[in-house]
Amino acid sequence: MKDDLYLGRRFAYEPSTVPIHHDRTSRSQVLIRVASILIAMAVSCLRFTVKIRYHDDPRETFRKNGRGYLFSFLHAHQLGLILGSEKGTGAMVSRSKDGELIVPLLLASGCIPVRGSKRSHLKERGGREAIHTLTEHVQRGKPAAIAVDGPRGPRGKVHKGIASLSQQTGAPVLNLVAVSRRKITLSRAWDRMQIPLPFTVIDGYFAEPIHPIDGERLETYRQRIEASLHALETMHDPFEASYNGHVESKSEGIVTATQPTQDFDSVGDDFEQQMPEVRAAA
Repeated sequence: MKDDLYLGRRFAYEPSTVPIHHDRTSRSQVLIRVASILIAMAVSCLRFTVKIRYHDDPRETFRKNGRGYLFSFLHAHQLGLILGSEKGTGAMVSRSKDGELIVPLLLASGCIPVRGSKRSHLKERGGREAIHTLTEHVQRGKPAAIAVDGPRGPRGKVHKGIASLSQQTGAPVLNLVAVSRRKITLSRAWDRMQIPLPFTVIDGYFAEPIHPIDGERLETYRQRIEASLHALETMHDPFEASYNGHVESKSEGIVTATQPTQDFDSVGDDFEQQMPEVRAAA
């Protein structure tokens, strides 16, 4: 665990070697750091007010056998799943400003951020290094989590990264959908981000574990994961599932739901780019 924390901090806080030429850039970095701390504090407080219930949870079997597993979830559900995150979960985080915002939140939740080098001329090496680190993490019998339709969608479009990591490690994919009974939906966002409200109940629904098959094409495996995830969300949150495949939402503004929704290809740089700003939770 000590090594994991070292890796997380190393990738999360590695100082940028790009020289800062303008005070504006420096101020921007300070604002991002302050904002990230405030977000972490707010979500940490929210965590104590919500109740999380998991359904059809298969993790205990894999834990007993010392096997790692991969949480597969939608970008829209990441905040709800971070509230119930499993300590020690590996988190692939982008090198963007949005990635900087989420790092303190992941650390406060007990997750381990994994990041590549920030130096632009080492982008390819940094991405591959981060993938290698996450692969080793899972091979040691520990979980990792990926928002499979990030970072830019379309919503519900599962990218190849999750399938590739599963094939490389032999780890099963655990599709997971989070349904908050009271939430705010950012309907203008491409992913229709869901923000659970205080004192709500979040139901986490697991699908049957999906295992890699020897000789199976990467694209075929990706399609299996996507079909399972779509079916899971359609069963438990059909209204939101109707937006899968849409780059932009059908409506504008912010929608507040007070009832459960169910009631009304080198996979090097490509893999790293397919990861969302938040690649861990659960």
